[in-house]
Amino acid sequence: MASPANSFVGTPYWMAPEVILAMDEGQYDGKVDIWSLGITCIEMAERKPPLFNMNAMSALYHIAQNDSPTLQSNEWTDSFRRFVDYCLQKMPQERPTSAELLRHDFVRRDRPLRVLIDLIQRTKDAVRELDNLQYRKMKKILFQETRNGPLNESQEDEEDSEHGTSLSRELDSLGSNHSIPSMSVSTGSQGSSVNSMQEVMDDSSSELVMMHDDESPVNSTPSVVHKKDHVFIRDEAGHGDPRPEPRPTQSVQSQALHYRNRERFATIKSASLVTRQIHEHEQENELREQMSGYKRMRRQHQKQLIALENKLKAEMDEHRLKLQKEVETHANNSSIELEKLAKKQVAIIEKEAKVAAADEKKFQQQILAQQKKDLTTFLESQKKQYKICKEKIKEEMNEDHSTPKKEKQERISKHKENLQHTQAEEEAHLLTQQRLYYDKNCRFFKRKIMIKRHEVEQQNIREELNKKRTQKEMEHAMLIRHDESTRELEYRQLHTLQKLRMDLIRLQHQTELENQLEYNKRRERELHRKHVMELRQQPKNLKAMEMQIKKQFQDTCKVQTKQYKALKNHQLEVTPKNEHKTILKTLKDEQTRKLAILAEQYEQSINEMMASQALRLDEAQEAECQALRLQLQQEMELLNAYQSKIKMQTEAQHERELQKLEQRVSLRRAHLEQKIEEELAALQKERSERIKYLLERQEREIETFDMESLRMGFGNLVTLDFPKEDYR
Repeated sequence: MASPANSFVGTPYWMAPEVILAMDEGQYDGKVDIWSLGITCIEMAERKPPLFNMNAMSALYHIAQNDSPTLQSNEWTDSFRRFVDYCLQKMPQERPTSAELLRHDFVRRDRPLRVLIDLIQRTKDAVRELDNLQYRKMKKILFQETRNGPLNESQEDEEDSEHGTSLSRELDSLGSNHSIPSMSVSTGSQGSSVNSMQEVMDDSSSELVMMHDDESPVNSTPSVVHKKDHVFIRDEAGHGDPRPEPRPTQSVQSQALHYRNRERFATIKSASLVTRQIHEHEQENELREQMSGYKRMRRQHQKQLIALENKLKAEMDEHRLKLQKEVETHANNSSIELEKLAKKQVAIIEKEAKVAAADEKKFQQQILAQQKKDLTTFLESQKKQYKICKEKIKEEMNEDHSTPKKEKQERISKHKENLQHTQAEEEAHLLTQQRLYYDKNCRFFKRKIMIKRHEVEQQNIREELNKKRTQKEMEHAMLIRHDESTRELEYRQLHTLQKLRMDLIRLQHQTELENQLEYNKRRERELHRKHVMELRQQPKNLKAMEMQIKKQFQDTCKVQTKQYKALKNHQLEVTPKNEHKTILKTLKDEQTRKLAILAEQYEQSINEMMASQALRLDEAQEAECQALRLQLQQEMELLNAYQSKIKMQTEAQHERELQKLEQRVSLRRAHLEQKIEEELAALQKERSERIKYLLERQEREIETFDMESLRMGFGNLVTLDFPKEDYR
């Protein structure tokens, strides 16, 4: 809903509070049109919007921080009051929608169908009467001649008085028609058309007044009066005037036809009012431009804040993306390092297995070679021993000559067999001992290799866990560094945003102060111009008042003259004829004395009037200056108070933003530290579980190996236990 067409562009009176605050805080919805409807109703009812006489800047602050306006007069109906109050709810959430307003009692009540047409017709009739009155005034000035005489002048005065009284009654009836408040005729910033018509009645300046009404009475006769280049057209509308009227010329008729074709309809405004509105509309360009510039500045400030917020948001997104990439890169590098470490450990285990197999094979070959060497030495020793025993038996047999030879051979053969059997048993025992030694040493070597493999596994898992811990510590240090850099960036961005906001507010307040000062100067200039015009008009006004006093004096003199004539006739009738001369002289002296007293009173009245008028004018002008200074001072104080309030609210907002940021930063840091502690605890738990599982597995392998060795008959082999504390 737009403001009325005849209202000034740029005035803030129809702006809802959320529209004014939206320049700083955000958006608004269609409820602002409902507010404009309520303000329009007040303007149509009271003939001007609320806060109309206040500076536009000050009106902005009043609308934003004061209560909603209401109807001031008590003559309106309760349903209309409730309708206006319903439209002017300050909170948008409590304000009704258009559908809800259509269901209101004020909208749904019964009303005459032709009320608007009748109101327009009455207004047009009042404007026609006003134009006729203006015409008669100008005609009286132009065509006043001696042939009209005092009698004609008095008749015209009486006629003007009658017309003025009827017009006043018509205007009063228009002004007091409260049965249809929403249908009142409004002229926006200039007040109602009725008020403007009343102003025109008091204006005696010569200006173009044209009135053409297609709906005028049938008996109306247009008359045209020429004064220099101005043409006055009026409708007599049945008012008889015995004075002759000049016939309209062809150019005047064509000009009237031009205006008729241009207008196309009968206006409800007088020509003088239209001319004055055009002139004042041109004078308000500066105010509208100031208000438009102020709105443009507020919108530009809002755009700057939004642009800065978007820029800072993009910078923060880029910063977070950079940190995220760094975290991902660190995670990928850590994974790659762990894979390399795992491959390296697998290669080491394979190499150790190959070395252990080679060492085992070499160890077995060494034992076999040693045993083979020992067996060879043992066999050679047996051979030598066999030869020695054989030679010794032979020598013993050769020394015994009593034993037969055959018996000797049998005895030698038996000794050989016993010796060979003994050597065979010793060889078998040696082989058994060698085999047992070989198996036992190989078993011991395998156990030793297994323990060494266990040590390698322990070293690998210790290296892997240390590597994970180092990577996790590096990751935590990087996260802490990221958190600190993010915190610094957030504080720097907040400081930049708040600094720009404060700079814009200072610029806005400076502009508001400059506009207010300019407004103050303009009001003072207008008041000074008004006082100058009053001073210039004072001689004219004094002359008019002097003429009025002179007329009163003349009327009094006429009355006294009539009274003197009546008294003289009466005295002459009741007194003898010989006393007439004395009575006439006495009456003449008394009349002269009274006229002298009246003349003295006339001069005294003139002197008092001039002195009092000059004094009254000075006092009135000084009072107007004081009232204007007081009003401007109050508006300036209001502006300063509102700016201080805005500044305090902004500082409080900045403090809240800073506290909110500190709380968010501390909470984020606490979550990060908690996450670091949880990850370190999880890593330590994983370390303990994996080491525990490895030690238990290795212990089971050793126990299984020892049990198998016992079953093989090797007994308890020497164990090389490693201290478990080193791996926890």
